Amino acid sequence: MSTKVKAIVLGGTNIKEKDRIVQLFTLEQGKISASMKGVRGDKAKLKSAKEPFCFGEFIIEEGKGVNIITSVDITDNFFELTKDIDKYYEGCAILDIVNKVVLEPNPLLFIELIKALKTLCYDGTKKFYVVDKFLITVFGAMGYNFLTERCSSCGGVLSNKYLNLDIGEIVCPSCKTNLSFPISNVCYSAIRVLNNTDYDKLSTLKLGGNGEVQAYNLFCQNFEWRTGLKLISF
Repeated sequence: MSTKVKAIVLGGTNIKEKDRIVQLFTLEQGKISASMKGVRGDKAKLKSAKEPFCFGEFIIEEGKGVNIITSVDITDNFFELTKDIDKYYEGCAILDIVNKVVLEPNPLLFIELIKALKTLCYDGTKKFYVVDKFLITVFGAMGYNFLTERCSSCGGVLSNKYLNLDIGEIVCPSCKTNLSFPISNVCYSAIRVLNNTDYDKLSTLKLGGNGEVQAYNLFCQNFEWRTGLKLISF
């Protein structure tokens, strides 16, 4: 029995002489693994489909113990990312995020992922802009809001902002603990602007003060505390 899914390759592991097991984030089934037989051979028909970032329609046959990819109609492989080391690592960080947080089907996150990669690949955005915006969406889906004017603990107005890692929320100076880290005004401003800007407009932004870098470092800390897993540093 065969199944057709829209999917993007998150990564994979080489096995045997020429086979590869790939992890797919699919629109219909969430994250799954499947085998690609002989795909590492020089003349393999699906050679280009085994790489991370490959996006398209995958035909998967049920096998004994592992499903087997028999055909791929590639929509995009985002090849331009390989020509810019910064964009490539940022793209890898985005795939890494998905690989670590997704199990079940999540159509909204699937669409967000494709938008993010298209923007990163083709729109000339500055470093960190796309991955920060993507992480804002991920944390929102997890129930954590970084865009608030009130302390999540006491409800008071936030004159200064701190991320309380214990609860994953923003608190005021009176409610901060030893597990709270300050959020600078430039960092908070960057998060707000990125959240309110569509992907196709990110290339027009010029954030100042390295707010986007501060935001990524903040997100990495929160992600690790929430999940116990580290994000890629680039």
